[in-house]
Amino acid sequence: MNKFEKDCVKTSIIRLANLRCTGSPSDLAIRFGISERTVKRLIKELRDQGVDIYYEYNVVSYLIKKDEFYVV
Repeated sequence: MNKFEKDCVKTSIIRLANLRCTGSPSDLAIRFGISERTVKRLIKELRDQGVDIYYEYNVVSYLIKKDEFYVV
């Protein structure tokens, strides 16, 4: 995966998290055609970049802290 593709996937993850519909890490992996480990690595990169993203088991989705909304 090149940098452009990685940035596109991270942008999509943020959009889906804002909509509260990412699904599980394995769902994201299937959706983007990447491994579950890569999904988790991309989530870590987003956190390192300052995005307050976390996984909510009850919703089965990654979410972004309520008082933050990232426009991409």
